[in-house]
Amino acid sequence: MALNTDKIRADFPILNSGKPPVYFDSACMTLRPQQVIDKINEYYVKYPGCAGRSLHSMARMVTENYRGARENIQKFFNAGDPSEIIFTRNTTEAINIVSRGLNLNKGDMVLTTDREHNSNLMPWLVRSERDGIKHKVVESKGDNTFDLARFEEMMTRDVKLVSMVHTSNLDGYTIPAENIIKIAHDHGALVMLDGAQSAPHGSVDLKKLDVDFFACSGHKMLGPSGIGMLYGKKDLLSGLNPYNVGGDTVIDTTYSGYKLSGLPERFEAGLQDYAGAIGFSAALDYIRGIGIDNISRHEKNLNKLMTDGVKDIPGLDIIGPVDSSLRGGILSFSIDGINPHDIVMLLDQSSSIMMRSGAHCVHSWFNARNLPNGSARASVYVYNTKDEVKVFVEALGKVVDFFRKS
Repeated sequence: MALNTDKIRADFPILNSGKPPVYFDSACMTLRPQQVIDKINEYYVKYPGCAGRSLHSMARMVTENYRGARENIQKFFNAGDPSEIIFTRNTTEAINIVSRGLNLNKGDMVLTTDREHNSNLMPWLVRSERDGIKHKVVESKGDNTFDLARFEEMMTRDVKLVSMVHTSNLDGYTIPAENIIKIAHDHGALVMLDGAQSAPHGSVDLKKLDVDFFACSGHKMLGPSGIGMLYGKKDLLSGLNPYNVGGDTVIDTTYSGYKLSGLPERFEAGLQDYAGAIGFSAALDYIRGIGIDNISRHEKNLNKLMTDGVKDIPGLDIIGPVDSSLRGGILSFSIDGINPHDIVMLLDQSSSIMMRSGAHCVHSWFNARNLPNGSARASVYVYNTKDEVKVFVEALGKVVDFFRKS
């Protein structure tokens, strides 16, 4: 079913003021619909208090809405229980909760892909440096897809955790998570998925996946910035050591001891971002109303148009699989002899096309391939249109001509 983009775009204030930009930077941060903004404002206007502490009526309203947000997120991702949803600031914090809290010993191994965001690389490099754990990278195949055979060969008894980006922000490619999880579990290893890019763009069923930990961010799926979540199976979360403790993480304390709270409170220290959690829940309602599968199809259709439109530009190299259907809503590319930063700046100045350039927090991938300037990245979402793609293709052609002639 084709999306009614005119109706959708009407919900986004930034797209209805003056000359709207061509916003092709949703892999970094999505725009927010009025429905989400209103829900955030509702907290600050109608019940701007604390949850779970005071007993007055305003506090009860916050508590009910905060609890309701957690339950809604649990249902959206089909987690087993609301207590398995931990509110965090973002995906990065969620991954760090696991990396710092998991009991890994010297010699234990963590496997990642070769296209990890720094959020799912740095925590393991630090633990390797600090605690002597081993970290190994599963290299991609020649066509830039996941090498399942190589992965299975690397699954030894030393591997305790497989921590991988579900969908890469580098190129939009999604790994075969169900196969990876089954192989890892057959070898006795746990699995964590960085779902920052998968959660907004395709169906994530946590029960069906049988993944042990899953992390994502609200700001990449129409929600507020500064809010995210960590999912973990209840028994595994209970076995993690909280690294951030204080108010709300304990039931009781003495001068010499403490009793930790249960799940999820033991991982949510101090006052929380109540407006953020409530806004995140509203964003999921908005996505649910459109249909996540409809969003996925829309993005792939736009990416095919983009790819077909630019693939014949001399010197243009697409990052990731050539097949656009394997790259979701991301077109990341470099053009021989032209700095990607110059490309995106000129597109912004000449045509109000907003993209990202650089390493996209995947420095390791670019460094391994001696590409110090990274790439230019166009990333689309539910509010983008075919007309915007045409504008982008035409503008990029003019930018390339400009640099070739100068």
